[in-house]
Parts: sequence; C-alpha cells; structure tokens
Amino acid sequence: MKIAIMGFGVVGSGVYEVIESGNDSIAKRAGEPIEIKHILDLRDFPDHERSEIFTKSFDDIINDSEIELVAEVIGGLNPAYDYTKRLLTAGKSVVTSNKELVACHGTELLELAAQNGAQYMFEASVGGGIPIIRPINSCLAANSITDIMGILNGTTNYILTRMIKDNQSFEEALAGAQERGYAERDPSADIEGKDTCRKIAILASLAFERFVNSDEIPTEGITKITLEDVVFAESQGKVIKLVGMASKVGDKVFAKVCPVMMDKSHPLAGVEDVFNGVLLHADNVGDVLFYGRGAGKLPTASAVVADIIDVMRHKNTPQRKLWSGTAEVLPKIPEEVKAKLSENGITVLYN
Repeated sequence: MKIAIMGFGVVGSGVYEVIESGNDSIAKRAGEPIEIKHILDLRDFPDHERSEIFTKSFDDIINDSEIELVAEVIGGLNPAYDYTKRLLTAGKSVVTSNKELVACHGTELLELAAQNGAQYMFEASVGGGIPIIRPINSCLAANSITDIMGILNGTTNYILTRMIKDNQSFEEALAGAQERGYAERDPSADIEGKDTCRKIAILASLAFERFVNSDEIPTEGITKITLEDVVFAESQGKVIKLVGMASKVGDKVFAKVCPVMMDKSHPLAGVEDVFNGVLLHADNVGDVLFYGRGAGKLPTASAVVADIIDVMRHKNTPQRKLWSGTAEVLPKIPEEVKAKLSENGITVLYN
C-alpha cells in the first residue's frame, strides 16, 4: 500500500521510523508492505535519507491516484480539517492522532468516509500508545458502558506528581515539565484542561454512541491548585488528579473535566508522571483499567501505524458508524453520579 504522511514533527517522524524499522513485520500482519511515497511538511529536510519524497504541496498527495491512505499528524484544525475532508471525499482513507479535529468534526468526517468508501480512524487521538478506541468498539462490544474516568493528559499529571512527591509549587513543576519537553512553551491547552476535554468527549461519544460536544463540557484545569492543596489532600489520605469523567444518565450524558481528590486506594491514584490511565465501567465486565504512556513519539506513532494496518486488513469494509445523533450534555453533576464518586472515594474540586 502506498501512503503519505502529513506533518513531520514528533509524531510524523515517529510514524516514519515505526514503518521503516518494522515493515517486514507489518507486511506479515497486513498482507502487504507499506511504501511511504510522500511526506508533507513546510520545512526542508535536505539531509533526510529519503529527502526526495518530501513535498510542500498537498496537491502532490490529493492528485496521486496511487495513494490509498494518509496519516494526518499535522495537529490542530487548520489545514488538517480541509485536507482530511478532501482526502476522504476522494476515497482515500485517513488515520490521525488529531484529537482536536476528531472532537470538533468527527461526526462529519466519519460520514464522509462512509459515503466515499474510505476509512477514518483515530486510535492515537486518545491515550497515545494506550489501546482504548479499538477495545471500546470491539472487545467491549457486548457491554453497555455506563461510566468513564481518565487521567488523559501527561503534562498535568507530571506537574501534579512533582507537586505531590517533591513539594514543588505549580510554577516550579510546570517549568520542570517544559525543560523536559513534557509541556509546550504555551501549555494552556494542557493546564487549563482543554486537551483532557477533547479526549473525554471522544471517549464518551464512542462509549455512549452519540456525539458529545466538547464545547458543552464544563472544564477546569489545574492552574488554581496550590502546594497547600496537595499537602491537605495528603493529610486526608488522598491525591489530587486532573480527570475527565463521563457518565450515562438515562438518555442524557454527564461529562466534566476538573481536579479531584481521590483515595490512594483508587485504581487511578497510582498513575503518575506522564502516564495516562482510563477506567471504564460496563454492565457485564464491571471495571476495566487501561494504563500506559499517553504521549510521546513512538507510543503515539505505534497507535497511528496500528490504524494503518487495520485499514490494510479491511480494505473493502465500509466505515463503521461509531455514533449517531448528538447527546444532551447535563451542565451539573447529577445526584446519582455524586453518589458514585463518593462511594469511590472521589471529591470533585471547584464545583
């Protein structure tokens, strides 16, 4: 299969590495090898081993009839949204790590894929290298998922871990995260909870099979958390974590992103540093915990390549309808959800 990669940053270069280093194994699993024919990026890479395949023109990809699939790892909405629409309309499958695009336009893009005999897949958009999208769609298909709670942002989890373990202030821990490359120069999307919000919206949409609009989810980040808060939580036998949560409440959905105090015995309490964890509750299996590296070059790239292999295995399979319609999102915590949280030793901060 001939493919293109759009974006050659951390994840895009990781996708290239995973494919080039493991193509023999990929060919066995997928039935054929992958040939990377184009890489789209505005920068020049004259010293790259395959500098001849780099292009700055999207037209080289959209107009190439041999390209069957594109890995979109540009990030953000523009130009990723326009490019993805045009690719799917042309019948080219797209796999992505772009949570903002999936959270905002996933419904439209899934429909476009179905209409044009293509696939749109986004395992890497939530949890980096943690398999979570596919298990919800396949492994847990015999279950009705009722509740989701996740530590979904490695940057904020690293900051809180350093505050808890090293008695660092929020500012000191953030500076350390930036020095280590865990936080961007502008960390607002992480520390204000926006990144977590997009991810819980995607998970809730999949789990409850109705589109959950991230713009309707009340979101509070960790900028107000002080060292005094962390010390108080410790005195109560608890830790502070930033979580995204979603619950099915009748035919409606409750979702929220906020810091919480949770008992140290809670399954998510031990998720530290840049690791992520997602706890699902389903009617037949009960609680299921997913844990692993939620970000990073190769973990995220491995999830992108896994989607590529999945598309290769199911070339003639129509796009699955992952959700339909739009869920009504409740603005306040219902009493039944409050009771569940309390039973599990969780106290929501900043109601």
